[in-house]
Amino acid sequence: MQRLVVLGSTGSVGKNTLDVIKRTKGFDIVGLSCFRNIELLSQQIKEFKPKFVCVAERGLAKRVRQRFSDLEVLEGKNCIIEIVQRDDVDFVVNALVGTAGLLPTYYTILSKKRLALANKESLVIAGKIIKDLAKDKGVEVIPVDSEHSAIYQCLEGRRKEDVEKLILTASGGPFFDRGDFDNVTVDEALSHPTWDMGKKITIDSATMMNKGFEIIEARWLFDVPYKKIEVVVHKESIVHSAVEFVDGSIIAQIADHDMRIPIAYALFKPKRVSLPFKLDLASIGSLSFERPDFRKFPTLTFAYEALKREEKNLGLVLNVADELAVSAFLEGRMRFKDIFWILEKSMERFESEMPSDILDVEGEIERVRMGVLELISKIGG
Repeated sequence: MQRLVVLGSTGSVGKNTLDVIKRTKGFDIVGLSCFRNIELLSQQIKEFKPKFVCVAERGLAKRVRQRFSDLEVLEGKNCIIEIVQRDDVDFVVNALVGTAGLLPTYYTILSKKRLALANKESLVIAGKIIKDLAKDKGVEVIPVDSEHSAIYQCLEGRRKEDVEKLILTASGGPFFDRGDFDNVTVDEALSHPTWDMGKKITIDSATMMNKGFEIIEARWLFDVPYKKIEVVVHKESIVHSAVEFVDGSIIAQIADHDMRIPIAYALFKPKRVSLPFKLDLASIGSLSFERPDFRKFPTLTFAYEALKREEKNLGLVLNVADELAVSAFLEGRMRFKDIFWILEKSMERFESEMPSDILDVEGEIERVRMGVLELISKIGG
């Protein structure tokens, strides 16, 4: 039985991963990690009995140690890098949110472990570095996001030269049909019409920046030029994405909008495990598809521009700026529509040459972070 570590086990993807494993009993959970939600982590420890856990918040790690005296408890922000390199780990699910997931992705691949990747920031920030390393180490990066899992499944057994384009579907979020973004509240932005996700990714869906990041991620995951990646709005979220081939055929992956389906595929491929999340196509009746509005959602334009000039490191800039802007919106320090302004200005002001070393990427993240924080401070809420 493969020995699995789940990074970010208390987040949305992490919880769904553990639910899949509980249903299938296909892995030995040897390690879990969390930032500060030790109450949920404690429940997971009791249920899955890992050998070790990593708690980023040092003070909270002490409390976990007191509760579970026989458990190995590592602490600090770098303990996630340590646990993915352990000899008693075969498979890593990186379900971390944000830039915190970058180095664990890198060191998982460096250690030649299997990797199921839900942390899109790893490829948005440092796609070339990650893909070059994966190729060098012979490690396959298995996508967990429903859209990229769909494309991955559609491409299996196909010749790359037969691919005309990748079609990423988007729900459109809560504001696709809204006339303007004036007076958008946090609660409104967090009310996603189909998916149940964490706060950060839900806001990204509302701005469609999440789809922008998926464009960048797809470029690196599947090694295709940006001109071969198209976005189509599909509000029902039943067609998770598709691939068009040179003969005009389109192969799509269709499933219920439940993250446990792509998670299970990433864990067990090429085997498929039995899950209860079945669709009744007749009851759905019909499916709709629309083109996105690039003027209303300039985040899509930002993503394509980042790929047009990928040597200027704009994927990293977009990611850092979005992380900080979304946080400021959720905390009430700026308006929803200010997110677009922050992203645009950040791309104008903070471009640089693409780093070739992962440690240089960390320095670039901090440089851009300081610049974006200054921009946000000028908005004033």
